[in-house]
Amino acid sequence: MPQPRQLATTLLAETPTGAEGLTATVPRQLVHRASVAETLLIGGSRTDTDRFTVFAQWPRAHQLHVSPDRSAYEPLLVAETVRQAGALLAHTAYDVPLGHQFVLRELRITTHPEHLAVGAAPAEPVLHITVSDIGLRAGRPAGFRYDTDIRLDGERAATAHIAVTWTSAAVYRRLRGGRTADTVSALPVPPGLSPAEVDRALPADVVLAPTGRPDRWRLRVDTAHAAFFDHPLDHVPGMLLLEAARQAIRARTPNDRRTPVSFHTVFHRYAELDRPTWIEALDKPGAHGTDVQVLGMQGQSTVFECAVGTEKR
Repeated sequence: MPQPRQLATTLLAETPTGAEGLTATVPRQLVHRASVAETLLIGGSRTDTDRFTVFAQWPRAHQLHVSPDRSAYEPLLVAETVRQAGALLAHTAYDVPLGHQFVLRELRITTHPEHLAVGAAPAEPVLHITVSDIGLRAGRPAGFRYDTDIRLDGERAATAHIAVTWTSAAVYRRLRGGRTADTVSALPVPPGLSPAEVDRALPADVVLAPTGRPDRWRLRVDTAHAAFFDHPLDHVPGMLLLEAARQAIRARTPNDRRTPVSFHTVFHRYAELDRPTWIEALDKPGAHGTDVQVLGMQGQSTVFECAVGTEKR
């Protein structure tokens, strides 16, 4: 295994063992964000071989990741925090160069809503992470899986499992066949559902458009959305697809409000910006106690599938 670069030593080995004393976010490039305001991590430390503790801070108000009444953190804030943690560790502990392109393969999160209430100060979750199944290409890491236990004030707020791979920018360009953020444009954004139908405050945050069927919608892809498209992309980001699954659950049960608390998502292929994406919800039990299946389709191809577990609100 290649030795960590000096950057890794600075961010991991010399970071305090607690969040006290951490006064700034990690460099935004390390979590693949352009906006400092969307950078959730504030530091981390290595606790053993392939084991780490990562510290985060969650805002009390956020356009997407805090409930409209500002009382609770959304499950997808957990997903974004854990995603950022994987990128941070890849770059600082496993010598993955900046500029490599990451592909999210699988994401599982289970949340405990009773421990996700917004308090009088920004929450400071602690992530205990174990990395496994490190894939190698030409002797260098090319992907891994990691399990995360997320604690708030000592209580388990969520657990997560992610599988991610990465490749160099040159290889990525070949794989994408010339499709870049500059050469591919998103389709016009169709009118969406009402914000109340999907438990959102703003029309701009609605990602589903009606189709005349209660279990099928068209994905609204607005590349001007500052949270989903924090920087230009050549494909639909995974967090937007997860939000589509969340909103599909809300929209399909208007009279029986179910709260999504767990997601088991497998991403099969890139969702292209210039092709319509259709979202379908099926009453079909899935793994890990989930009770609804959400599919994303482009043409005859399945882009992603997400088994969602819900609780009665």
